[in-house]
Amino acid sequence: MAKRIDLLWIYAILFIMFLYGPVLLMPVFALNDGTFATFPLKGFTLKNFSAMAANTSMILAFQNSLRIAVSVAVLSTALGIPAALALSRFRLPGGAGVQSFMMLPLVIPSIVIAVALLVILLKILGIQLSLWTVASGHVLICLPFCMSVLMSRLEGFDPALEEASGDLGCTPWQTFWRLTFPLALPGVISSLLMGFIISFDEFVISFFLSGTETTLPVYLFSQLRFPNKLPGVLALGSLILVGSTVLVIAAEVIRKRGAASSNPGDL
Repeated sequence: MAKRIDLLWIYAILFIMFLYGPVLLMPVFALNDGTFATFPLKGFTLKNFSAMAANTSMILAFQNSLRIAVSVAVLSTALGIPAALALSRFRLPGGAGVQSFMMLPLVIPSIVIAVALLVILLKILGIQLSLWTVASGHVLICLPFCMSVLMSRLEGFDPALEEASGDLGCTPWQTFWRLTFPLALPGVISSLLMGFIISFDEFVISFFLSGTETTLPVYLFSQLRFPNKLPGVLALGSLILVGSTVLVIAAEVIRKRGAASSNPGDL
């Protein structure tokens, strides 16, 4: 038994090293006083971060991605709340089919969705590509993720609480704001964080629908052919890595806070 446990620990350590080792090397190379990400390091410096701050095109792409991600997270969550309520609280005719249809973006390859949206926007609707078209594509792929999080949270507390609220004289709107929404708040925040991360990281749809305005993943992809741009890219990637880690930890804390009580109706 002890030998089996030791092997499991070795496997877990190797798995974590394989999964996160390359990512954790990014901050090391961002501090390297050299153009190429190779060992041995030439020295440690902060000039790469200064170069990153002076790169106006990169900062603009970062701001574009940030604005899109925030907007998409809010819109996807706002659309996901009523859909999750309808599917989890009512027996709708064909509800299972509607839910399966709304979850299709989870299994359709992103490149298929991107090409389809490109044809529809340009050839059928005649809409020029911009950050608005990128955001619309991101909402399409983020909505199923947000709905999954929200439905799991809404199904985690007793619907009898809402029925009791109605019996006490509250209107459906008052029941939602005074009872359902506060109880579902951990799921709402998790949905916002998930939508933000997925949108900020999305490349394929952004590549097809961005037009003349670019997002950060598309910009970074275009800069990989220039070796002298790599240190600044690594510096920005290191900062994004830190920010992503904070978001993941925050999401996990919120998730545990929502599931800490044994009473499904408690926060």
